Amino acid sequence: MPPTVSDAEYRALADVRYRIRCFINFSEESARAVGIEPQQHQLLLAIRGLPEDAAPTVGRIAERLQIQHHSAVELVNRCVEKGLVKKKPGERDRREVLLDLTPRGRRLLEKLALAHRTELRSFAPVLLHALSALVHEEALPPT
Repeated sequence: MPPTVSDAEYRALADVRYRIRCFINFSEESARAVGIEPQQHQLLLAIRGLPEDAAPTVGRIAERLQIQHHSAVELVNRCVEKGLVKKKPGERDRREVLLDLTPRGRRLLEKLALAHRTELRSFAPVLLHALSALVHEEALPPT
């Protein structure tokens, strides 16, 4: 007989999804409060948060944001127009476009990062509890 999902696991899955959605709503509202769209905030964070050995190209950012390349190009262009991001040619391959944050983009991202860190510090225990119920079978009460 195939494994089944217990009532407790369904509740835990629903709770995890709810908690993540609450955080996403917080994040989206925070971005709008500083005058940018949530996708623009995600772009700024993706650029700033890349691993040290990763070049901030449009393709890499598209992958990190899980969007199509052409959508990333449009998002980057909107951020360039808003003075949040700048583009520069690659050092090795001049056809490659590298992305960097402008001073304005850095200031807005820092403000958002501080708010998100504070929110996550209060939110994390609840989310961890919900996740624990899914990953530790022994933590689940019998149904």
